[in-house]
Amino acid sequence: MTIAEIVDAVTSKRASAMEITNHSLAMIDRAEPKVHAFLEIFHDQARTQAKDIDARIARGETIGPLAGVPIALKDNMCLSYGRTTCASRILENFESPYTATAVQKLIDAGAVIIGKTNLDEFAMGSSCEHSAFGPTRNPWDTDRVPGGSSGGSAAAVAYGAVPASLGSDTGGSIRQPAALTGIVGIKPTYGRISRYGLVAFASSLDQIGPFTRTVEDGARMLDAMCGFDPLDATSTTLELPQLTGEIDQPIELLTIGVPKQARSDAVHPAVAKAFNDAVNVYRSLGANVIDIDLAHSELGIAAYYIVAPAEASSNLARFDGIRYGRRAEMKPGMSLEDLYAQSRAEGFGDEVKRRIMLGTYALSSGYYDAYYTTALKARRRIKDDFDRAFDKGVHAVLMPSAPGPAFRIGEKTNDPLALYLEDLFTVGANLAGLPGISMPAGFAEIEGKQLPIGVQLISPAYDEKTMLRAARTFEKATSFHNQCALV
Repeated sequence: MTIAEIVDAVTSKRASAMEITNHSLAMIDRAEPKVHAFLEIFHDQARTQAKDIDARIARGETIGPLAGVPIALKDNMCLSYGRTTCASRILENFESPYTATAVQKLIDAGAVIIGKTNLDEFAMGSSCEHSAFGPTRNPWDTDRVPGGSSGGSAAAVAYGAVPASLGSDTGGSIRQPAALTGIVGIKPTYGRISRYGLVAFASSLDQIGPFTRTVEDGARMLDAMCGFDPLDATSTTLELPQLTGEIDQPIELLTIGVPKQARSDAVHPAVAKAFNDAVNVYRSLGANVIDIDLAHSELGIAAYYIVAPAEASSNLARFDGIRYGRRAEMKPGMSLEDLYAQSRAEGFGDEVKRRIMLGTYALSSGYYDAYYTTALKARRRIKDDFDRAFDKGVHAVLMPSAPGPAFRIGEKTNDPLALYLEDLFTVGANLAGLPGISMPAGFAEIEGKQLPIGVQLISPAYDEKTMLRAARTFEKATSFHNQCALV
């Protein structure tokens, strides 16, 4: 069921929040041994929340716009109960004393928090294999990855455990797994949703966003979560127009920009076909499709993998076993510096260590200008490319979400560069602070399995309304979003 269907059923008393919650928990119990999307499931707390919603409805009280909707959270968002591990041994037993603002807004809107989902450790990865607690598998083919880093949240929606979940998108960590699992994934404009309570990876890039089965459900989630938060200095004071009620309104003279870089040789043939088909869908709907040039997009991966690790090396410095995080056993003769080193060596996985070292090197004396400052200049040029396209009247830029369909677990584990290139089409929106949405656009038949493919739209900053209306236009003309993974 979609969010809209659940809210209608619960508020009209055709189904209770408890029945919806029990169905969600039963789906999880059945599929989790094969998928491993969740790190923690809140059976008791979820049923308590559902019972409270049913009681309030029975008393005639008005419940929020997400009444009785089961929702899963990526385990890098704080919740005042359960654990917040970031899929890392160094936070294995961390219990947050508070709840993230975005999550609290969902609870206030009537959502039922079902559990915490798996991720690449500290959101660093593109496959959901880099979790200290084991990989998540793609529900469409459990021999393959669901994408990352929010792979657990994507898989949970894809196999029907929940109608919506939250992920975080630093370089494409919502849009890429959404594409690989055949669902909708939205990265709002930087600052639209408060990051208070999101464990920081790269602070100038991180953004919380939803996974859903439909564009309309994505709009409902944004309506519930967006808004200024005095606890987040980067939170915008700009009001978000109401999205849910206007999502079906067509855009007059819709203009779609197609960058020539979207037809890169790195794109899998099945993705190239789905992308060309998507372009033709928009043409058949009367959209004005024009060619554009994002000339500096080829700098995106290099710039991202300087800026993001640099910020990560600073943000993760606090996890030293003394101030925060798991502490190594103190042995005779061990100095305080040795204790720091041993705690971090034991607590962090290989990918996190790799990025901390990359970031520390880029920020070190003598190399700062050569690497970090150069990356910031490239970031500005990438944003300028998007701005020039929007100045020509482009409502949204259309690109593939990922260069290929889901790959096999372990296929790219020993090749970090190949994994980094999974973010080829997504990092630009993060570097420029723009909103993006990935939506189902077809399937690739590989080795007898149907593997989902996604395309994405990127719009001007703070114009989620136009982006979602353009995405909804595509969704209504296709049926890819109606197909569900079976496990």
